[in-house]
Parts: sequence; C-alpha cells; structure tokens
Amino acid sequence: MSVKGTKDAARTPGRGGPDVRRADAAAGIAAQAPAQVRNVALVGHSGAGKTMLVEALLAAHGMISRKGSIADGTTVSDSDPSAVHQQRSVTLSVVPLLIDGTKVNLLDTPGYPDFIGELRAGLRAADAALFVVSAVDGIDATTTALWGECENAGTPRAVVITRLDHPRADYDGVLAACQRAFGESVLPLYVPVRTGGEFTGLLGLLSGTVSDYSSAEPSPSTSEGGPEEVSGSEAARGQLIEGIIAESEDETLMDRYLGGEDIDTDVLIADLETAVERGSFFPVIPTSATTGLGTAELLEILTRAFPSPLERGLPEATGLAGGRTAALACDPAGPLAAEVVRTTVDPFLGRVCLVRVFSGTLREDTAVHVAGHGLAERGHQDHDADERLTHLYSPLGANLRPVQFCVAGDICAVAKLGSAETGDTISGKDQPLLLATWEMPEPLMPVAIEADSRSDEDALARSLAKVAAGDPTLRVERNSETHQLILWCMGEAHAEVVLDRLRDQGVKLHTLEVVTPLRETFAAPASGHGRHVKQSGGHGQYAVCDIDVEPLARGGGFEFVDKTVGGVIPGTFISSVEKGVRAQMQKGLTAGFPVVDLRVTLVGGKAHSVDSSDAAFQAAGALALREAAAAGRIQLLEPVSSVSITVSDEHVGAVMSDLSSRRGRLTGTDSAGGELTEISAEVPDQELLKYSVELRALTAGTGRFRRSYLRHDPVPGNP
Repeated sequence: MSVKGTKDAARTPGRGGPDVRRADAAAGIAAQAPAQVRNVALVGHSGAGKTMLVEALLAAHGMISRKGSIADGTTVSDSDPSAVHQQRSVTLSVVPLLIDGTKVNLLDTPGYPDFIGELRAGLRAADAALFVVSAVDGIDATTTALWGECENAGTPRAVVITRLDHPRADYDGVLAACQRAFGESVLPLYVPVRTGGEFTGLLGLLSGTVSDYSSAEPSPSTSEGGPEEVSGSEAARGQLIEGIIAESEDETLMDRYLGGEDIDTDVLIADLETAVERGSFFPVIPTSATTGLGTAELLEILTRAFPSPLERGLPEATGLAGGRTAALACDPAGPLAAEVVRTTVDPFLGRVCLVRVFSGTLREDTAVHVAGHGLAERGHQDHDADERLTHLYSPLGANLRPVQFCVAGDICAVAKLGSAETGDTISGKDQPLLLATWEMPEPLMPVAIEADSRSDEDALARSLAKVAAGDPTLRVERNSETHQLILWCMGEAHAEVVLDRLRDQGVKLHTLEVVTPLRETFAAPASGHGRHVKQSGGHGQYAVCDIDVEPLARGGGFEFVDKTVGGVIPGTFISSVEKGVRAQMQKGLTAGFPVVDLRVTLVGGKAHSVDSSDAAFQAAGALALREAAAAGRIQLLEPVSSVSITVSDEHVGAVMSDLSSRRGRLTGTDSAGGELTEISAEVPDQELLKYSVELRALTAGTGRFRRSYLRHDPVPGNP
C-alpha cells in the first residue's frame, strides 16, 4: 500500500509560534462534503510522541518547512505558553492535512491525566483514535483504560509505535505488550527494516515492498523486499492475513486460505480497510518522528481505512425545553447542529471557539443560536443567546486561516462568539437544539486563591469567567462558610495552568491554604445567663434570659424550647431570644465556625414594661449562649465524606493501607468488573485536599474516586 500523493490569517499568540515555519497558506482548508473528512484523535500517555508525530506528518506533507521542537516551544500543536513552560501538551489542538482531496483533522490531545477534559473533548470531536505508544516507555495503565473506553464506544482505532530511532527502543517488546493489553486483533501491517543497526525502512507484509527512509527526502523510495527480509517476515505475514480473514464478511476466505489458496492482495486490503473502519481490527504502524519513518504509511491508513463522519453516529439532540427531536444525520443540508469543543480567549480576536459540526453547514454572516445547559453544578449556568457568525477559520495549531463555510463532519474555529463556552451547542436561530454533553471528570483538588489587593478583585472575577468558560473541568466556588474563593482542579498541573492563564491576563493573585469548614457543638449540657441592660437617656434596653443547653445527636439540627412560666418574658419576645441564639450559632462561639446539633431551652428571664424590645432580647439570647459556652465544653466537628475508589486489584492493599493512615474507615469492597475493585470508605475532608494527586501516584495513574458529603464528626484531640 502506498499514498498518492483572501486576507491574512489571524494568529493567536504563541511563543516562537508555527507561523514562522509554515508554508504559504493564507486560505484555510474547507472540505466540500462529509465523505472528504477524517477526524482522528491522537491519544497516549505524556511523552509518547504525539506532538512530534504531528510535526513529522506536517513535514512529510510539505505543510511546514522544518519540524519544530518541544524544548524550544516551536511545535505547531503546543503553542500555548503553559505547554511551552511545562514541556508537554496541556490543550487540545487541531492540525488539518489535505491528502488527495481528503481533509484529515488531526486532534492532538494531552496525555497527562490532569488534562483529561481536553482529551475527552478531542474524542468527542473525532471519529477515530490513533493510539500513540512509545517504543522506549511502552504503555501505561491509563492508556489501557482509555482503550477500553474507546472499545465500549465502538471507536475505530490504530496503534502507532513511535521513537524507533531511540537507542533504547524495543519495538518487538512494545508490540507484544500492546497485543497483551489491547487484544489479538492488534497486528502490524509493516515490519521495520534495519540497516547498520538502525531502522531505515518498512517492509509491507501484504505488498512485500520496502519503503526506504534512509534519505532526507520527504517521500520514501520503494523497492521489492529482498529474500532475507521476506522470509524473516513470513510468520508475521501469516498472522496478519489470518487476522484480516477472521474479520472478513466472506466466510469462504478462511477455508480457501487454509486450503493453500493465495488470496489476492486487493481482496485482503479491502477487507482490512472495512474491518478498521468498523472498529474490529487495529493495525500497528512503526514510526519515527525524527527520520520520518512510517509517515507515508500512516497517512494512507488515515485516509483509506479510517471512517468518514458519515459512518459514525451523532450525539442525541433535544429541543431547548428537553423534548426529543428527529434524529440528526451528517447532512450539510440538514438542520444546523454543532458543538463547541474548546474555547480560548485571544487578545485580538476575543473568544475563539473550536467547533465540530455534526449536521448542517456553518457559514459566515449567519445568525445562530448558542445554548449551554446541564453544567450548573460546575458553575456554568444555563444560558441561551442569538448571535451572528462573522468569521470562520480553519485552525492550524495557533494559526487561524479563513474559510467561508464548514460542512457537517468538519471542524473549524469561530471568533467573537461572546456567550459561547466549551460544551455549548450552536444551532439554527429558527430551530434551536441542544446536543447531549459528553462525560466530563469531576475536579476534586481544591486551590484557594485571593487577589493581591482590592483593586485586583474585579480583574480576577472577569478573568476567572473567561478561563472557566473554556474549561468545563474547572469549578469555581465561593465557600459560604470560609468565604474563600476555591478553584476545584483536576490536579497540580491543571491548577498551575489555570493560575498561569489568570496571571497572563494581568491578574495579581496568590494562593492560600484551603480552610476546611468545621462546625462547633456542645460536648455536654450547660447553662447560660444573658443580661442586656442599658440606660442612656430616653428609652433604655432591658432584657434578661436564662437558658439550658444540651447537645443533640449528630445531624439533630437545632431545637428551641420555651419552658418559661408566669409570663416572665412576654410571648412577643420569646421568638426574639430564639433569633439571638440562632444568630450567635451562625457566628460561632470559640473558633468562629457555625454551631450545630443543639437544643436550647428558655427557662427564665425578666422584662421591663417600657425598656424591653425585640433587639434587646436578641442581644440577651446571644449573650446567654456565649456564657453557656464559656461555662461548658465546646467540641469541634470536621466534615467527613463518603468516598468510592476504583482501583486495579493489584493496588487494593496499598490504597487500603493509605486510607488507614488518613483516618479513613473502610466500609466495604466490591468487584467493579474485570480486574478492578471498588473500595468504599469514610474519610475526613481534611485528608482529601490533594488525594486526587496522591491516589494517582499510588496506583500508577489508574485510580479514580468519587466523594460526597456524609456528616460532621468530632475532631481528634478535641474534648
């Protein structure tokens, strides 16, 4: 198999951006029909070589004059300043290639777990996945889990083994590891050819030809494989043919093959492409981004074997009120239904949205409806707005190149949509729709921030709104009890990116220790006397009350009981005492935390016919509770969460031991399917502040957990 080969582009800022290396391409690439589109997400762990593979494909196709460098921050995909700083992808990036009339949108996704939200957005926009595995580092458990997710979704996949030029590359070992982890249908189409100890070419197992990449030319030269090369690959060729025939719809092929018949290569290739498109066969391609090895073969897989958007299902659509609508089809003439999969804020263009069009056609100067529903719990309130599309672009990393339209199945960028956020639906103004949102992970690591000065508070609020609009994995919360501004993030790397983006917008801020919202309660019964008597001319203030206080069971709330007799306190002021007690409970007694689980009994008091008032008895009630606290014992309570942790069986012991060290109480374990176990426990919130990071380290990145508030328990060492 072989591959046959209006105005200036707006640019978003990047450090040493790709515009200095790109070919002259002022106009963007716009597909004419869905059949001409391939949307492919590159996935794999951080450092596997996804970004440099994109560079190699761009160079092989003549889109850039030379490959960039991650260290220098000059790659097309990683133009974000945070990506340059962290030396890894932190955002989703789209790079289109036009290959013989087929537009291939490569979606370079981050591999670090903190940025899984960007990864899931990339998978949402893609119709196939390219699993990138390093020949040096192999596969990790996170990549294996992601493969399982794609398998459940029926996503077509292929495997690219990268970095074959590295001295420690172990192609055969990594291939075997992929087959163990991903299944028997993962088979190579090519065998690396060595010359002088280095991989210089690929032998096609079906064609028997060798592609020679030893020269510096973008395209390899081809020749017939030598007898030694062909004979050495017979076993791999036999496995490949049997694997293809096993997926063939022609049930006679296997009998013919086992009977000694030589199956025509064109038949095998056709069945191979059908099986890959169907998601039941997964070809392996060896590559090297440094030498360009395998780029031509990979481009051919992308265009010929991966499905177009016509072969993939569409998300479910509803009306704005939630009613079901007719099923959408990937039809450029159908009703408009597109989705914002990423949002950034450009200092010159304003809000820039990366959009996947599922149905209809986006056109310049068109009125559309922008709607976002269902993320209120993340701090993204439901919103609807009618807006007008002004300019469409075809993104090339940080470059935005103008196009006039974007058909169903294609991906484009839209500038100056003032209300659009990641996850929003763009539909026709006369026929507004909502697309079902994709699954997003819950941010579980809190970071408390504060503006450096009062004058920076407004700037912080504006910048936070912009950052949160583009990041649905970020949750912004103002804690009503501690009054801290909390950013709920996916991990430390995610928090660093968020803080960098805020500071890049000129916001001066600093981080604080996260305060756990405690509670106070009485550890034993107590009594209090409240006397509020003042005379300063005119009407005075006179109120006296006596109360008995006793703790209630956890979760008992608050009870107020009136046991006064003889009308010592007029009935109109009984509720005033209760108001005063409640107000003091909210303020706290010793540490400033709210008081809970308490019964207060009003047992006596005095009133004055002239000087008593509502305000006076409120003050007396508060004073009585403070005196009871001074005479009694106050106990601090800390929040405890119910935690559900899913880990592989091999890490169960380590996780359970770690939970014990966190004062956790194990409540049960259960099988979660496969080789996974779900551990249930009750853990104090103070011990969970950075648990998402620590669990990842403890389980090699495979552990995940959920939490929900359960109750407040006494703080150890408190009376």
